[in-house]
Amino acid sequence: MKQPLLEYYDFGNGVTAFSSTRLDGYSRGNYAAFNINRYCGDDETNIRKNRELLCAMLGIDDHQLLMPHQVHLAKTALVDEAFMTLSREQQSEALEGFDALMTNLSGVCIGVSTADCIPILLYDEAHHAVCAVHAGWRGTVARIVEKSVAAMQTTYGTCPEQLKAQIGPGIHLDSFEVGDEVYDAFATAGFEMTAISRRYPNQKWHIDLPECNRRQLLSVGVQSASICVSPVCTYMQSEQFFSARRLGINSGRIFTGIILRS
Repeated sequence: MKQPLLEYYDFGNGVTAFSSTRLDGYSRGNYAAFNINRYCGDDETNIRKNRELLCAMLGIDDHQLLMPHQVHLAKTALVDEAFMTLSREQQSEALEGFDALMTNLSGVCIGVSTADCIPILLYDEAHHAVCAVHAGWRGTVARIVEKSVAAMQTTYGTCPEQLKAQIGPGIHLDSFEVGDEVYDAFATAGFEMTAISRRYPNQKWHIDLPECNRRQLLSVGVQSASICVSPVCTYMQSEQFFSARRLGINSGRIFTGIILRS
């Protein structure tokens, strides 16, 4: 039997947090082998089989494995008891156009899908709540992780100083070459460009997306010691992790998820 390889993150007892790798699933070609994203062109049968593998590993049913249809904006969806009573079709509609999910329900795996963009997991142990965030460069400019923390504060009473955060695998500074328009978008949005960018010898700008999101977490009060950053650059390690820049848009996606156990 196939056994997908997951990269696990340590949030302490009562939480399972992870990012999927490409390894040991049913998908083929640039989707090989473990992809569960239904929005990137993969074969539905292979997606279903891969979802079954992941659900078996997590000990949950398929309806408890949730991801939004991401559109590179900065909205956070709430997964609560009322949401879980919806039909599959209604749930899919309710998750259209969101790039972050939050919940305080045990046994529900929320997650986001990436292939160079930055996935971020947040855990509020005191209020038994979690959030999964998709931060591409547009979402990062729109400060999605700051807005997700604010949403947790409003919904659960989260204290940012008590949050634990994991920044998952994504494209890193050396690999993320951007045009002037992207650099200008960050500069116009008020980011400290000397800390998050570098102009390389070819005169192209590079942006440090993980660092930019780490600084956003710090700015809202998350403690530095409570923020972990994955060393994985998806572009440089595309044999193990999906990279849209390496493989093209029609390729698989990493799933970074978190599930409360108690």
